[in-house]
Amino acid sequence: MKVYIIWLIGVILWNYGVPDASPTEDVIVAIILSFLSMGLKKYTKL
Repeated sequence: MKVYIIWLIGVILWNYGVPDASPTEDVIVAIILSFLSMGLKKYTKL
């Protein structure tokens, strides 16, 4: 659950930090953040 919260915060920060991003960019960043969160989960065992 902690990893999901970290991913969600990243998505929210992206959406507020780059409000003019296209929907495609939003999806790409969400996927990248998802991979980062999976790596975080694997290496930190959260």
